[in-house]
Amino acid sequence: MDNRAEIRAFLKSRRDKVTPEQTGLPVYGNRRVAGLRRGEVAMLAGVSVEYYTRLERGSLGGVSDAVLDALARALRLDDTERGHLYDLARAARTGAARARRGAPPRTAVRAGVERMLLAMPTLPAFVTNHRFDILLANPLGRALYAPVYQDTTCDRNTARFCFLSPAARQFYVDWDQIAQTAVGALRVAAAKDPYDRELSHLIGELSTRSDAFRVMWGSHDVRVFRDGAKRFRHPAVGQLDLDHETMFLAADDRIGVAVYSAVPGSAAEDSLKLLESWAATAESPAAAEADTDR
Repeated sequence: MDNRAEIRAFLKSRRDKVTPEQTGLPVYGNRRVAGLRRGEVAMLAGVSVEYYTRLERGSLGGVSDAVLDALARALRLDDTERGHLYDLARAARTGAARARRGAPPRTAVRAGVERMLLAMPTLPAFVTNHRFDILLANPLGRALYAPVYQDTTCDRNTARFCFLSPAARQFYVDWDQIAQTAVGALRVAAAKDPYDRELSHLIGELSTRSDAFRVMWGSHDVRVFRDGAKRFRHPAVGQLDLDHETMFLAADDRIGVAVYSAVPGSAAEDSLKLLESWAATAESPAAAEADTDR
């Protein structure tokens, strides 16, 4: 990805979202912009118009943390957006050296993590990376995500499944929310490492093949994984309303362990037990071995 173009588009998109009224600035005459002018952002951030214009053109490499904080306040960035701005600046500072090193090698899932997943037979559990590849899943996890595993064209990548598989809108009850979170998380990942070729190829593929992805990507919104609830419409057991927790590995914060659970005594708990029974009959040795190959 072009870091300078990403910086330019992100800053402009955030500037367009803030009105003078929100910042307490006076409004005079007709305005040709929906949000703030560059000069207004510069005034709010305490920098010159020329300096801010240079920043918005993509020159974040030498910017101090104090200026980044001032920009974040002026543009009313939330915590995720502020972190994204810092990631863009960090990538700009280290861009040349990082480009020479190339993409980092794939991280193997440690045996201890695999044992942890297998020790939770009553909870669907997965190991995923920042590109939404499912690196490993326990039997109940594979059963829950049966539509993802059955669609061989998505290669066990849930972002690709979400936007390119006809089954996705049926499987995810809240498809739009899932899709927007995926796009926002991919943008965060791309800002952290714009030289990850596999990630760039995935984003390029989705942008080319999915109108929905292309529109959402163009908004420049950013999101991070948070604990919460997801609703699935499973082909074998019907709707499952599950809570989920995601824990990132200390050795590599690009790798996360996601675990799903149901509220005790709920209909979802009964459905999970039914799914467990279905998984016992549907699970095949070939499917179990496939995950460990990643």
